[in-house]
Amino acid sequence: MAALADLLHGLAVATAAVAVAVGLPELRPGTDPAVGWIAGGLVLLAGVVVDRNRRQARRQRETLRRLDRLQKSVDGLAERLDRRIAPAEEAVTHETVLQEVKLLHTLVARLAESRSPEEREPPPDAMPAPQAPRFPDSRFPDSRPAALAESPPMDEAAVLEAVRDALAADRIDIHLQPIVSLPQRKHRFFEVFSRVRAADGSLILPDRYLEIAERAGLMATIDNLLLVRCIQLIRETERRQHAIGFFCNMSAATLSDAEFMRQFLDLMVRNQSLVPKLVFELSQQELRAGGAVTMGILSQLARIGFRFSMDRVTDLDIDVDALLRHEIRYLKLDCSLLLDPALASSVEDVRRRLDGTGIDLIAEKIETEAQLDAILRSGIDFGQGYRFGEPRPARKPS
Repeated sequence: MAALADLLHGLAVATAAVAVAVGLPELRPGTDPAVGWIAGGLVLLAGVVVDRNRRQARRQRETLRRLDRLQKSVDGLAERLDRRIAPAEEAVTHETVLQEVKLLHTLVARLAESRSPEEREPPPDAMPAPQAPRFPDSRFPDSRPAALAESPPMDEAAVLEAVRDALAADRIDIHLQPIVSLPQRKHRFFEVFSRVRAADGSLILPDRYLEIAERAGLMATIDNLLLVRCIQLIRETERRQHAIGFFCNMSAATLSDAEFMRQFLDLMVRNQSLVPKLVFELSQQELRAGGAVTMGILSQLARIGFRFSMDRVTDLDIDVDALLRHEIRYLKLDCSLLLDPALASSVEDVRRRLDGTGIDLIAEKIETEAQLDAILRSGIDFGQGYRFGEPRPARKPS
C-alpha cells in the first residue's frame, strides 16, 4: 500500500513538473523555454522534498508503533518475571527472619545459663539500696523520652534481674539519633542506642545498668541484641526505599562471641544488600587493644563489605594507615575536643592526614548553636548531637 502511494505521488509530481515546463511558455508568450524547464525543475524538486518528508514521517510513525509493541512486550516479560521472583524473595525474607529469630533465641537462652542458683532465687529480704553514682558512656547518651520516667532506685541485684528480665521479655528498646551532613543538616545516618525498659514501663538508664551488666557478662548479649534489631531496621528501610545508613556499636565482647559472630556472618552473607547500610562503631581503646582474634573478625567483616567507625577518641595521635587497613571510614571526635584551643594544632594535623583518604570526620555532641557555628566554619562533613535531635524511640519493624 505504501509502495503504491509512493508511485502515485512520484507520477503526480513528474506530471506536474512536465506540465509546468511545457505549459508556461504557452501560457505566457515570449517566455524563454529555458525558464519553463527551470520552473518545472523547481516543481520536481519541491515534490521530492515533500515525498522525503512524507516518507520520514511514515518511518517515525512506524518506529513509534514498534517501540510501543516492544514496551508492551517488556512489560509482559517484567510481569511474568515478577511472578517468578516474588516467591523466591518471600523465601529469602522468610529465611532471613528465621535466622534472626534463631539468633534471638540463642541470646535469650544464655540468660538462664548465666544465672547462678542464688540469682535464680533472690532472697526475700533484699532491700533497695541507694542508687550508685552515675558515669558517662558515649554509646548511651543520657536522654530520656518525656513519656517514660526513670525507674525508682534499685540495688545492684535488682538492676541485674531487671536487665535479664528485659532481655528475656524483649524490652530492650531501640533509640535512634541522627547524624547529619554539614552544612545542609540532612539526615544521612542514624546511630542506634539501646534502652532497658523495666516491667512497669519505666527506663533503667544506661549509667545505672551498664557497669552492672558488664560485670555480669551481659553486655555482649545486649550489644548482640542491638545488632539484630539494627538489621531489622535496615530491612524496614529497604522495604520503604529509604536511603539511610545506621551506626551500631560493636564491642570487644561481641567480637569475641564466636558462636554469635558465626551466625551473624552467615546471616549477612545471605543478605548482602543490607551490608552497605550498616557501619560498626568501635572505640579507640578497643581497636588499640584488639588482639589477633578481634582483628581477624574485623577482617572477615571487611571482606563481606562492612565499614567501620572509630569513636570515643581520647588520643589524637592517630595511625591513619591502620584505620585504612581495617576499613575504618569514619572518625568521630567530640565537639569539645575539636574546639579546644589547646588542641587546635593536633586537630588540624589529624584533618590534614585524613585529607584524601576517604575517611570522613564526624563532630559529635554538638549541643549549642555556637558550637555548630564553629564546627561549620571548620568545614567538617558530618555532625551529631542534641542540636540536631536527641535519641528517639525507633518504630517497631513490621
